[in-house]
Amino acid sequence: MGNRLTFLGHSTVLIDLDGVRLLTDPLFGHMAAGVIWRQVPAVLPETVTGLAAVFISHGHWDHLDLTSLRTLPGRPTFIVPAGLERVAAKAARGVVHELRAGDRLQVGGLTLEAIHAEHRSRRVPFATDEEPLGILISGSTRIYFAGDTDLFPEMRQLAGRVDVALLPVGGWGPRLGRGHMNPSRAAEAAVRISPTLATPIHWGTLYPFGLRRVARGRFEGPGEAFREAVAARSAGVEVRVLRPGESMPLMASGRP
Repeated sequence: MGNRLTFLGHSTVLIDLDGVRLLTDPLFGHMAAGVIWRQVPAVLPETVTGLAAVFISHGHWDHLDLTSLRTLPGRPTFIVPAGLERVAAKAARGVVHELRAGDRLQVGGLTLEAIHAEHRSRRVPFATDEEPLGILISGSTRIYFAGDTDLFPEMRQLAGRVDVALLPVGGWGPRLGRGHMNPSRAAEAAVRISPTLATPIHWGTLYPFGLRRVARGRFEGPGEAFREAVAARSAGVEVRVLRPGESMPLMASGRP
């Protein structure tokens, strides 16, 4: 495969880098007993064979889906925010590592650094809040996966450290709640981080049942809206919009 990044829908991204295969926030089918409907083909387990590690950004159901975790082949290492080890272990066959912002972990020849995310997460009512995270993957290309987050001041500290930024630009409901970015705020994140290339995630995949017919643009428009918002800022950041299932090569020079 070589060095390659594949957007599998919502926040699920398959990253092949320097001989290491990582997966983020696996969500392969419908969510919430079919109430939230996946509008693109489901991800088949054979698509994600050979995983070295799986990163879970936080405990919300569209990011930590136990059904999807149970279908993962092999015994990859699981990397989760502090407070989620017990939940992830219900489905994970591999070792589970808890991280806090600033922690680092080596996976093969890659260094993974946990990054703060401005997003409130609680898996179930009355549970302790977890600490949502993004992850900076450093190898021949440096990839920042933001998870779910809003803008936060420390984002500027990523400037000069990121070649490819994977930024959330939408959601799955009729409106975005707190702790998320719309295309305009995600474009501001791209300005702050100043990657070589930015790719939108967390859009165009999940819809409440029946809503696609009356509000299709709300779910399918954020990717291109993000591209336009970045261009309007003349930030010098290239935007590559991938539809679910599409991929792009990652070059060792840092420019995909």
